[in-house]
Amino acid sequence: MAKPNALVDAVTPHLTSNPPAWPAILELLSKHFDTVVGTIHLLRDDGLLHIAAQRGLPPPVLDKVSVIPIGKGMAGIAAERRAPVQVCNLQTDQSGVVRPGAKMTQMEGSLAAPMLDGDRLVGVLGVAKPVAYDFTEAEQARLLEVGACIARRLRPR
Repeated sequence: MAKPNALVDAVTPHLTSNPPAWPAILELLSKHFDTVVGTIHLLRDDGLLHIAAQRGLPPPVLDKVSVIPIGKGMAGIAAERRAPVQVCNLQTDQSGVVRPGAKMTQMEGSLAAPMLDGDRLVGVLGVAKPVAYDFTEAEQARLLEVGACIARRLRPR
């Protein structure tokens, strides 16, 4: 039997308003994952990810991540792959996943996970810590579950 996801249960009531209570959802994610930065990007009709909410981003970074193309940066790559993308240390990463502006966050451990309703991409959730950190498979799965819950709520009616 699948273990209930308390985080999904906590997020769900915040999805009933229109628009959803994004700041409250970011607060829950921040507490659960012990992070100081969080982002919610939604896929719009123009095919780009637009920031719906953020927590802890410095203004110069916010300007750089307010609209993200699919395939660019962590959020864009998570959207393109439809799978979580993580970096243990944004400051030293050489993988090519991290965009130059990401270093301005002063964060290190970072995770971006797509919000999926089946194969339909709705957006990307992101969380980051100020210390080097590898998110576990269970943590990645938990963020994907929250993303799926949000994606189902945002299903076209």
